[in-house]
Amino acid sequence: MTRSLRAIASAVVALLAVLSLSACTNAVPGGSATGDPDTAKIGLLLPDSVTARYDSADRPYFEARIAELCPACQVLYGNADGDVAKQQQQAESMLTQGVRVLVLDPYDGVAAASIVALAKTRGVPVISYDRLIASPDLSYYISFDNELVGRLQAQALVDELKARGVDPDDGGILMVNGSPTDNNASQFKRGAHQIIDASGYEVLAEFDTPGWDPAKAQDWVSGQISQFGRRIIAVYAANDPTAGGAIASFKAAGVSPLPPVTGQDAELAGLQRILTGDQFMTVYKALRPEASLAAELAIDLVNGRTTPGDVEVTVGSAQIPSFLLEPVAVTRDNIGTVVIDDDFFTIEQLCTRDYAAACRAAGLVSA
Repeated sequence: MTRSLRAIASAVVALLAVLSLSACTNAVPGGSATGDPDTAKIGLLLPDSVTARYDSADRPYFEARIAELCPACQVLYGNADGDVAKQQQQAESMLTQGVRVLVLDPYDGVAAASIVALAKTRGVPVISYDRLIASPDLSYYISFDNELVGRLQAQALVDELKARGVDPDDGGILMVNGSPTDNNASQFKRGAHQIIDASGYEVLAEFDTPGWDPAKAQDWVSGQISQFGRRIIAVYAANDPTAGGAIASFKAAGVSPLPPVTGQDAELAGLQRILTGDQFMTVYKALRPEASLAAELAIDLVNGRTTPGDVEVTVGSAQIPSFLLEPVAVTRDNIGTVVIDDDFFTIEQLCTRDYAAACRAAGLVSA
């Protein structure tokens, strides 16, 4: 090789080295997406529309916190409407549009692992939000102590049955569990069984509700009412919409008084049913801190910062930095001090004309 050719080759090698170094210095920990962090796109993917909290709480809280931290950042939003393929398509679209982080609440925690794998190939970190994704490549997991949710529900139910003097020989409990594709639902059920199985009360039958669909819960409970009748002494319902479906079944069958029914998420309709006595309890989960934390971690990742989790959750061979918030049991007695005082709903939202008398009876408004 001539001296001039050697010089050219050396120059090319040096140029490639500079380009390689430049690419490395722009990399974001957990990914390799580049661009101005002050104008980053952030993807938020939520699982369904039958659960009111996602569009009424999670999304606005998340978007508000992003706007505070990064006014010029853009949130791309998608709701899967209970469709695995739709969530996959939404994620692919967001990645094509150049999101720097995905905050993903999966409709199906196993299927969503393919989204994480695709994001990894694009250098985009993924935060598993509220429901755990079965992938070791997550950057963070944010949720609540979900077994504790189930224990709170079941303990409140068992305590109420004992307070009413209901003997275990009088009948048993129906369990209306959550979706079989939701990892959280399996944890709620596990926690509930820990309490119910040790209580002396029998589980007459249980049902994993596809897609958390209240209509499917209602249909199943209707069938159980036909089979067991007044032997149904209580219903463990995993969330407020399925509780609403169960309660509708009892009302349609002319059952009175209603057995105690649990719930979760402190949805407005669930709280109003608690005030009127149709539903016994719900579980309040502070969604503002959960969504705000997800937004803060997303901005950290965009800026190349990492934060240790409060705990670590094992997924495969990986330890995922995680944050598990604490849920609170809510009955008629503490709606005001837990839900209203936390500004989750206002008195005006809760105590509409149809519920004014119930609110006065609960001491939420003056006579």
